[in-house]
Amino acid sequence: MNQLIKDKLALLPGEPGCYLMKAMSGEVIYVGKAKVLKNRVKSYFMKVHNKRTQLLVSEIVDFEYIVTDNELEALILEMNLIKKYDPKFNVLLTDDKSYPYIMITAERHPRLLITRQVKKDKAKYFGPFPNAHAANETVRLLNKIYPLRKCNKLPDKVCLYAHIDQCLAPCVKEIDASEYERLTESISKFLKGDISDVKKELEVKMMAAAQKLDFERAGEYRDMVAHIELTVQKQQVSFADFEDRDVFGFAQVDALICVQVFFVRGGKIIERDVSIFNLINDVHDEVTSFIAWFYQRGNVMPKEIFVSEALDTALLSQYLRAKVIAPKIGSKKKLVDLAMKNAQVALEQKRQLVDQKMERTEGAIAILGRLLGVAAPARIEAYDNSHHAGQDAVSAMVVFKNGKPAKKEYRKYKIKLADTKDDYGMMKEVIYRRYFKVLNETLQPADLIVVDGGIGQIRVVRDVLRSLGFDALLVVGLVKDDKHRTRALIDGRTEQTIPFTPQDRVAFHLLTQIQEEVHRFVINFHRSSHHTRAFTSVLDDIPGIGPKRKALIIKTFKTVDQMQCATDEAYVKLGIPLKVAQMIKEQLNK
Repeated sequence: MNQLIKDKLALLPGEPGCYLMKAMSGEVIYVGKAKVLKNRVKSYFMKVHNKRTQLLVSEIVDFEYIVTDNELEALILEMNLIKKYDPKFNVLLTDDKSYPYIMITAERHPRLLITRQVKKDKAKYFGPFPNAHAANETVRLLNKIYPLRKCNKLPDKVCLYAHIDQCLAPCVKEIDASEYERLTESISKFLKGDISDVKKELEVKMMAAAQKLDFERAGEYRDMVAHIELTVQKQQVSFADFEDRDVFGFAQVDALICVQVFFVRGGKIIERDVSIFNLINDVHDEVTSFIAWFYQRGNVMPKEIFVSEALDTALLSQYLRAKVIAPKIGSKKKLVDLAMKNAQVALEQKRQLVDQKMERTEGAIAILGRLLGVAAPARIEAYDNSHHAGQDAVSAMVVFKNGKPAKKEYRKYKIKLADTKDDYGMMKEVIYRRYFKVLNETLQPADLIVVDGGIGQIRVVRDVLRSLGFDALLVVGLVKDDKHRTRALIDGRTEQTIPFTPQDRVAFHLLTQIQEEVHRFVINFHRSSHHTRAFTSVLDDIPGIGPKRKALIIKTFKTVDQMQCATDEAYVKLGIPLKVAQMIKEQLNK
């Protein structure tokens, strides 16, 4: 688990939502939903899982999340995101499954149906409803209460539904259109969430059945009420109108602004865009300008754009020549509120991540300066040596600026003069070569030099610096415990040990990071040098291999194993004569 994930886990909200797990390439590899984001996402990194989940966790290098108002919204959003990204770890959810809608047909004698395909016809659609069973139960209930047509084709005579008053019997009598209009309006009102009248009626029937000791019937009424409440639970992450719209929300904290855009396509949230930038002007002017720029840079203009009431919709409409709306009530207003809420969450997370990063960098060097009694060392250089039994001796320097690695300024050194079994001599050569160049090319010297060694290494480094006129340059060594972990500093001026306390932990972590980085860098360089020398020495003994052929072979095959396994034809293609290729393989096999 990397540091970014650790930091983000500490900032997860205790609210419902969706999370998107990302691989090193930036690809979304898993989408999930959670009733409590904080608990669910943390569980991936804190618990023991099955092999598939372990494989997922091993590939995660970052994650994002979208906060919703309830778990139902999170479920619907999860489906939309899975269809959008087709994550490889959501294999069981990548089919074309869709949620059911309740439909009032546009026929002369309308019917109430369940459908999974919403068409641009004159029918009325309500949903989607993730709980298909509850949706079916609700249709069954509505068909009992409202006597719409039940049959697919009008029969020649009345059916059972007409006899039990659950159908108006349009097959045998003329039904006025106003009657259907009254019924469909009542059903629409119910499905839009106004369930008070029907709920009261069912509760009265439930109590009456209970008083008659007909507990089975009372239980049926109770279950009907539960199905109704579950089915018509409000959510605003999907609409049945198929409209394409962008929804903008924003938040401001101190001198930062976050603008979050929900892309609604075909009535569903399928993607979002988050932008965080510095506040220069009035926040509303900044957001208005951002929206104008957002479409100017090439984003597709949808049919509708939803924004907060705080923004100037007339100005935006005029500039964009589009329909810009500030919803004031209903599910569309709640969708804007959701975008505003997510913008606030994203901005708070960003701000806290920045604060934590600053604590580990600027905060760490400030503590380091305090421990040494100097100003915070903005430029830190660290040196380390590596060799194998005196062969392939190399050194390396890494640079940290303001607590962060500056990889463009890393340097590698092959030992040329010093005894390759003498660590002090190697360090002396590298420091001299580096600071002779600093002196002659007026390069920036370090504020602090860190050597991976004790007092002996420090004295050698200080002697070299003194000879070049860098007497004031501060040098420290790292004291390690029996597990080779840094536990204290050695101040090169006094040669006294400065132990770390719990209050100094960020400085301790920074020095550990520097130590590990220079060690990694020099070891990789040593291995590279060793392989190059090994290839070179073997090839040098073979007649017919000159510098050009040697470089070509090393560049093509890279390892001894590849040289051994390569066919004669592969060598011949490089321009190597067949006899020479055979001699190469014979020599390598020896």
